[in-house]
Amino acid sequence: MPNDARPKPPRIDEIVLIDLVDGEIDELNAGDRVEGRRYRGGDLSERDLTGAAIGECELVGVFAHDALLRGAVLTESAIERLEAPVLRAPRATLRDVLVSGSRIGSVEFSDNRWQSVRFVGCKLGFVNLRGSEVRDIRFTDCTIEELDLGNAKAERVAFEQCDVRSLDVTGAKLTDVDLRGLDLAAIAGIEGLKGATIDGMQVALLAATLANHLGIRVVD
Repeated sequence: MPNDARPKPPRIDEIVLIDLVDGEIDELNAGDRVEGRRYRGGDLSERDLTGAAIGECELVGVFAHDALLRGAVLTESAIERLEAPVLRAPRATLRDVLVSGSRIGSVEFSDNRWQSVRFVGCKLGFVNLRGSEVRDIRFTDCTIEELDLGNAKAERVAFEQCDVRSLDVTGAKLTDVDLRGLDLAAIAGIEGLKGATIDGMQVALLAATLANHLGIRVVD
């Protein structure tokens, strides 16, 4: 592939957090605005954090089963070892965020707005990004059971050493989305792959799906 044909990589700035003040996770409530805090441990299970704005913060070892972050805004923050079998965050905004070493089961990220977001060493179940707009996103060393990008707009997204077991791109609009190295045998809405980059092996694995989509009969 010519160099000028390669997908543009995500543009992601490093997150630098200094002079953080230790806080208690129990302090967080819906509509709160907090900056410059470090939260270690604690339980946000079933907590309503609708509309909360969290900036320049660090959250480590937090449990957040069935927490609601509808319309929440998270900026210039790092999240480490988050545990959440279920997480609900529709219409949320993430900008300059790092999520590492976390385990999240079913997560509702529909209609989200993401920019400059990284997931590193995470195990994710069903990730619903349907209808979202994401730009400059990188997944590294992650396992994702199901990734739903239906009707989403994604630009400069890359996966490095990741396993995505099921991908839905129905109605998606992709630009510079690098899917090389992923197992794309299970994919829905294959026409939505326009704008993505895949490798030769993936093309071979998708041959039957492509033929079926185009109405081509393959007879040996």
